[in-house]
Amino acid sequence: MTGPGNHTLGRWVSERARLTPDKVALDDRGVCLPYATLALRIERFTAALRTAGHRPGDRVATLTGNSADHVALLFACAELGLALVPLSWRLTPHELAAQLTVADPVLTISEPEHGRTLASALDRLPDPPPHVDFADLDAPLPRRDHRSPAQPERAASDDDALLVLFTSGSTGTPKAAVLTQANCHWTNLVFGRTVPLTADDVVLSVLPQFHAGGWNIQLLLGLWMGATVVLERAFDPRRALHLIEQRRVTTMMGVPTHYLMMAEQRRFAAADLSSLRTIVVGGAPMPLPLLRTWHARGVRLTQGYGLTEAGPNVLCLPAELAFTRAGSAGVPYPHVECAVADPDTGEELDGAATGELLVRGPSVFAGYLGDAEATARSLRGGWLHTGDLVHRDAEGFFQVLDRIDDLYITSGENVSPVEVEQALLAHPAVAQAGVVGVPDERRGEVGLAFVVRRPGVAVDEVALIEHCRERLARFKVPAEVRFAEQLPQASLEKVRRAALRARVES
Repeated sequence: MTGPGNHTLGRWVSERARLTPDKVALDDRGVCLPYATLALRIERFTAALRTAGHRPGDRVATLTGNSADHVALLFACAELGLALVPLSWRLTPHELAAQLTVADPVLTISEPEHGRTLASALDRLPDPPPHVDFADLDAPLPRRDHRSPAQPERAASDDDALLVLFTSGSTGTPKAAVLTQANCHWTNLVFGRTVPLTADDVVLSVLPQFHAGGWNIQLLLGLWMGATVVLERAFDPRRALHLIEQRRVTTMMGVPTHYLMMAEQRRFAAADLSSLRTIVVGGAPMPLPLLRTWHARGVRLTQGYGLTEAGPNVLCLPAELAFTRAGSAGVPYPHVECAVADPDTGEELDGAATGELLVRGPSVFAGYLGDAEATARSLRGGWLHTGDLVHRDAEGFFQVLDRIDDLYITSGENVSPVEVEQALLAHPAVAQAGVVGVPDERRGEVGLAFVVRRPGVAVDEVALIEHCRERLARFKVPAEVRFAEQLPQASLEKVRRAALRARVES
């Protein structure tokens, strides 16, 4: 590895290129780049950024779909000690402008498809940074401006920021989480020790690269190990099945909706899935009926829990425990330490306990960019305070119950919306579910459920409430079920309950 530390990523591809230069590193929409070719592209991008005067600590913002160029840029940034700020192409120019104000990049880069959107966002800034296309990285770049002094040129170090990722904002205004090179090294290392990848693997990468999971679950690890990574710009269930067959994909990472959409394809029952060694599920618990559907096709599922601020990997449920521990998020990854604390007092709880999940370890982020107050709230007493309510059983397995702030109180009893949602998702007619607490004169609050039906399946409110009564304590059963075409979501399957509450109020 490069630099004074040994946890930097800049040479991962070049080292692999020396070992297997002709092995395909990336399949970008049918264009295959061997490791040697990818290493040369990284060298070109590195030279262009260095010549333009970019130095350690500078930030480069991007607006792009998943691409080989974006991957090469990440490694060029790693080599120089720069931070990549991948912005979401799902956002409006107004939202992007707010994030650019926080990120304060010295350069912005887009692909043609998103160039006008980024330009519109930059027009809203009083002093916008230069904006170029990815194709311009093979030409002289605009010189770094001098709004802030550049650091002296030096080798990249462990503590240099590598990724600045805006969180989903499920608890409020999005914040820019800073992951260092060492954070990324460790989160890939611990994932690889639990769900190993080898040079023989073919990874299907569908998660967007503006999420931590788009980098730090399988993509970077795959390149570190010399595997082939098949990049998809956007998830398409029919195409995903085709690629699994055509490219003999051995593993992929997705959220439950991805796997539901694939299972709903007509050709799913006959699709050749024999190459799949395991699939990884995150973002939300895998509903048991969907778990059974994939298991019936002979596919093993590894499940887990994570958050951007932890790199993202925190908990893992191995495939062999998928049914015996259904509903559990598993146990901590190696080198990840977890504790449970009383949400009110902050006191750490021993043994079987319910409370706030605390996390520490080398993959935990450095803090929020430009927000010392939010960083201090999140990183306290040597722990990352996740804000997630969990139950740890006597054997050390964790179940993620809810966001602490999303609990509602019915007749003096705390109710977790996630628990009610999981009961609803166990019904074969339910594709998505979101539950919020709403005011009630007699009980204080009651549950209101929003449900998206699976295509072609009929179910009514009475049937779903009766279904919940069979699975939940009486006070947990929602008082009302409303049907919707879709539910507002943040990143990776998380229902935006604040948006559901706003829908009720309006």
